[in-house]
Amino acid sequence: MSAAEANLPETGRWAALARAARLVSPRRGQLVLSIVLGAGAILAAVGLLAVAGVLISKAALQPEILTLTIFTVGVRALAIARALLRYGERLVSHDLAFRVLADLRVRFFERLIPLVPEGLRGMRSGDVLSRFVGDVDTLQDLYLRALGPPLIALLAIVLLAGAVAIVLPAAAAVLIATMLIAGLLLPAFAARAGRRSGLREAPARAQLSSELVELVSGAAELAVYGREQQWAERIEDADAKLAATERPGAWISGLTSGAGVAIGGAAMIAVAAIGVQATSNGQLDGVLLAGIVFLTIGAFEAVVGLPDAAQRLTACAQAAARLETVTEAPVPVSDPPSPAPMPTGGELLFDNVSVRFEGRADAALSNVSAKLAPGARIALVGASGAGKTTLASCAVRFLDPTSGSITLGGVDIRQLSQDALRSAVRLVSQDAYLFTTTVAQNVRLAAPDADDQQIITALSRAGLGPWIASLPEGIETLVGEEGAEVSGGQRGRIALARGFIAPSQVVILDEPTANLDAAGARDLLSAIGSERSDRRAMLVITHTVDGLEEFDEIIVLEAGDVVERGTWSELLASGGALARLSAAA
Repeated sequence: MSAAEANLPETGRWAALARAARLVSPRRGQLVLSIVLGAGAILAAVGLLAVAGVLISKAALQPEILTLTIFTVGVRALAIARALLRYGERLVSHDLAFRVLADLRVRFFERLIPLVPEGLRGMRSGDVLSRFVGDVDTLQDLYLRALGPPLIALLAIVLLAGAVAIVLPAAAAVLIATMLIAGLLLPAFAARAGRRSGLREAPARAQLSSELVELVSGAAELAVYGREQQWAERIEDADAKLAATERPGAWISGLTSGAGVAIGGAAMIAVAAIGVQATSNGQLDGVLLAGIVFLTIGAFEAVVGLPDAAQRLTACAQAAARLETVTEAPVPVSDPPSPAPMPTGGELLFDNVSVRFEGRADAALSNVSAKLAPGARIALVGASGAGKTTLASCAVRFLDPTSGSITLGGVDIRQLSQDALRSAVRLVSQDAYLFTTTVAQNVRLAAPDADDQQIITALSRAGLGPWIASLPEGIETLVGEEGAEVSGGQRGRIALARGFIAPSQVVILDEPTANLDAAGARDLLSAIGSERSDRRAMLVITHTVDGLEEFDEIIVLEAGDVVERGTWSELLASGGALARLSAAA
């Protein structure tokens, strides 16, 4: 559980649950229909038992067979009605729940998109997955058990008590009292007793999910370093913690279920005693006694599930609050109300850009300026942590500078829509994801209308021409899950081909040589610097300096500051930071 979730007041969780419940509003007709069908099914079931009891009593008196016809027909009709109404109620209520859950997942995903990647700092991928799947699934208890059934129970109590009151008022008082105990006190006890386990269940499930995701993702490294047992123990510990949070809930569920049965049994005995006394006094026809007793037994079907629903409400409230920490999280960047038209040309200009992250004393970037004119080849060089990727993130508005500005064609990029900006300024990140499909489809992600020849050309520019030619399936070769069937260098070059083929004004390549050997890195950088048929501006972020001789400008960053800039020959002659990096290479 995050600190924000742990400190969330009780009212905050229930307010989140109320907002989740209001998602039913567009489908309130289905909710009403499910309540009507559910109440009808309860009444049909109770009526079936009551009529069956009267039928048995009358049959024991051995009357003319025809006098029993109406009761036998009633039993059959109520049995069929009960089955049809229960089926209809299940169909409508589950359809309602699944549609609302689908809406909730879409809403969650739509809110998640603008948070990626900066808005999710500090959140584990397994935890995000747990919220998207587990917490949303938890809320089905809200829509299936918490909204309709209490209203169904209330309607059933009123109608059944009214029916019994007409025949035997004293029995009606017992029925109302015991059903209120089973329908109010037991759920209140279950909710209070299960509060602690309900609050801990979702975070425990998220912890287990996170551990499993990391175990699967890092399985190869764990095997190499012999740490499988340690991580298996972490999984077992997380699983044990989840089981420990669920165990009290199981005990409470069993206890309230048993108590409900006991209360129902007590109600039946009390009603039977009152009925026998009324029959002895001539206040009640004897054939109706069994009907009233059987009615009492059936009436508790309306309230038997309420304690478990109340117990699950705390978990639902926690799940709703966890979802809202994402759906209501502040968006790092947002589109302007009226985005400016995208300029069709011009330079990408960084003007005294500074970035400070909350909680960090030092600035990630300090007054960085750079100009990327059409056709320019600019290299941004520096050690890991120098701020190179932060500058690239600002260029595509994954985050906005703390101070300074970035313009494209003279227009501040904050005045442009994010989608339009990222179509004009393409970022190829160093950890670009490969989907479980073919080489061609992975490249075509950046240009859906590209034909095979364009894809082969882009791959050749990225240095993969000979490799593609050697494959039996060519560009239709499958890359495996997350690119597992290709090497690290090939994964990087496939991602690079995306950048080459994507229509844009500017291309930013973040560490394109990260998984290449020294010779391959030099050849790739040299090709990018010398190949000028592509008139787009290119910014190459790299810690490798060998191969930058043909670049128009090299900017060297150290700890977020520009320490020097110029051409290769100028910087080597000055004997500064680039010269030291070159000598160390």
